[in-house]
Amino acid sequence: MRNLNLDQVQTLVAIADLGTFAAAAQALHLSPPAISLHIKELETRMDTALLLRGRRQAVLTAAGEVLVAHGRKLLEASDELIDLVQRRASGREGLVKVGVSAGVSTRLLPIMLEQLSQRSPGVEVKLEAVGSADAMQRLRAGSLDVAIVASPQPSSAEIVLTPWRNDPMVVLLPAAWKAPKRVTPDWLADKRWASFAPATQMHGLIAGWFGQAGHHPRPFLTLSYPGALKSLAAASQSAVILPLEEVEDQLQLPGVQVRQLWPRLMRPMAVAQRRDGSHNPAAAAVLEVLAAFALPR
Repeated sequence: MRNLNLDQVQTLVAIADLGTFAAAAQALHLSPPAISLHIKELETRMDTALLLRGRRQAVLTAAGEVLVAHGRKLLEASDELIDLVQRRASGREGLVKVGVSAGVSTRLLPIMLEQLSQRSPGVEVKLEAVGSADAMQRLRAGSLDVAIVASPQPSSAEIVLTPWRNDPMVVLLPAAWKAPKRVTPDWLADKRWASFAPATQMHGLIAGWFGQAGHHPRPFLTLSYPGALKSLAAASQSAVILPLEEVEDQLQLPGVQVRQLWPRLMRPMAVAQRRDGSHNPAAAAVLEVLAAFALPR
């Protein structure tokens, strides 16, 4: 049984279903001698008769009935295995490891994942929170398939970087604060404000925005989760600097207000993937969804 020939099993099943060698030969597009040879070899391997050959019809023996019953399961499992391999090879199924930095919108991610599940239900995504520099290293090492990273990144022969989004940064303020239409570094420097932790792209962008105006204020609080940052403004604890896309769900809430920054501050991001052809085929489905959410510059 260890070396059971599935073609021979399929021949036996066809004879059981159709009743004659001739009908099985026609259905399987084989010659009658080939059908006879399949059965002979199968009976030799089993060391028992599997069919009783009558003038008009071939009838299964008790051993033949057992082999046909289990053979159907083997053939079905073989078909499923072939289909699985083909789905994986074509990218219709598989696990894709995606690195996301702290600046990637927690509002966008669920929407993108939902769209991916609708377009490619066989593709599973494993999200990994990782800084942009680490994500680039892991892409080169092959432990990530795709990464959303801060832009720009140092050029690399192994990695392809595609501009993805360039979102404007805004400030989310408690509703009770009296604020100008456009918030400047001069106005915000002596207020309580919060944003992402040091070593993130966001922290560097904001520090540069203040620095160009000659200010170097320290944030009231630094966090890595946008939802927690937004709750600070809603609780009247501090102002919060975030990408506009991240706070669009706050625009109509009574407890907060959103103001543009002046000078304007943008948050550029890129999609990174390996340049060689060894990438996970299922990653193509993820890249298509990411492209659908790209924000033109």
